[in-house]
Amino acid sequence: MAVVDEFIVRVTRLVADEPARPGDGHGVAGMLRRLCSAAERALSANGAGVSVLAAGGMRGVAAVSAPAYEPLEELQFSLGEGPCLDAFASRQPVLVPDLSDGAMGRWPGYAPALHDRGVRAVFAFPLQIGAARLGALDVFRDEVGSLTADEFRNALTFADIAVTTLLDGQARAAPGAAADGLDDEVVGQRAELFQAQGMVAVQLGVSLADALARLRAYAYAEDRALGEVARDVVARRVSFDSGQS
Repeated sequence: MAVVDEFIVRVTRLVADEPARPGDGHGVAGMLRRLCSAAERALSANGAGVSVLAAGGMRGVAAVSAPAYEPLEELQFSLGEGPCLDAFASRQPVLVPDLSDGAMGRWPGYAPALHDRGVRAVFAFPLQIGAARLGALDVFRDEVGSLTADEFRNALTFADIAVTTLLDGQARAAPGAAADGLDDEVVGQRAELFQAQGMVAVQLGVSLADALARLRAYAYAEDRALGEVARDVVARRVSFDSGQS
């Protein structure tokens, strides 16, 4: 127990001591951004990100250690595959110390995209408490290699702190609103994606699952974020029954 407490205290101090950047603010998003930056340094990583999910794959990218890693988080949802989604679905860490060893077959769209961006190893940790699942913490490395035992325990503690941060923020938020500092991104993007999914299902006469697959395929083909495509569908700037898809 003393060892576990030591890890919690140490990791919590790392997050608290992480300097804020302009625009971070004091809300949940700013706290998670500092957590990602602290995780990046503590885990010998090159980047880290936290995404919030709900059953069915609806999501919001809550924070990243640096802007370059936001597209890597977002791409998982456009493709419908990746370590974040696997960790969320399995409720277990997803550890890939060498991206070229099996990951290309596991994530045929996402793994090559990671490799092209210089990522060589990726690790994902589910954000969960009891039966509730909130999302995942992703850790990216530019070099092949496993996490050490201490790094693994630290990563689990970072994930626990992310859970506490999200739950505390949601507890303070108004009913139906996103946690303070997330600017309603998670709630808003989920709502838009659900709405767009329904509109595409009606336009094409397909199931909701097939509609989501078409939205993802369109986003990938156009090299756009899934949330942006959903927003355009809802605003009727993109219609899947008019030859634009």
